[in-house]
Amino acid sequence: MKDKYKNLPLRHGVGIVVLNKFNKVFVAKRIDNPKNFWQMPQGGIDEGEDFFNAALRELEEETSIKNVTLIKEVDGFLTYYLPNHLLGIIWKGKYKGQKQKWFITKFNGEETEINIKTKKPEFLEWKWINIENLSDKVVDFKLDVYRHIQKELIKIV
Repeated sequence: MKDKYKNLPLRHGVGIVVLNKFNKVFVAKRIDNPKNFWQMPQGGIDEGEDFFNAALRELEEETSIKNVTLIKEVDGFLTYYLPNHLLGIIWKGKYKGQKQKWFITKFNGEETEINIKTKKPEFLEWKWINIENLSDKVVDFKLDVYRHIQKELIKIV
């Protein structure tokens, strides 16, 4: 990490795993990354917002999904650091990475509820994937987070 960024704080965020009735995981491809990387819904926390409500809000903002039931809150926080080429760029250069609280949920709605063409779209396309493939197509700096989530999912499914 470049010296001028090492003292930046971590951004507090949330992530949410959405499992369908076949225990496949919702992932989507980001608009701002043209490569074949997929991720689960995640984002920041608004002032005064608790972690789970932030996760539900991010899920709805990014995917229009509202019908989920909490299965598990993942213990502790999962952290990732931005690679050097993104430091000073992402989040207006205010953070060096993200410390996230993750939640695992079950999708109770119909697939017609899913709409990634939101007010501020973040995703190009979405799909359901097998748990064992969760860490196959994630950006490298989030790989440890996704492997941890993958292990949590294997334990509960």
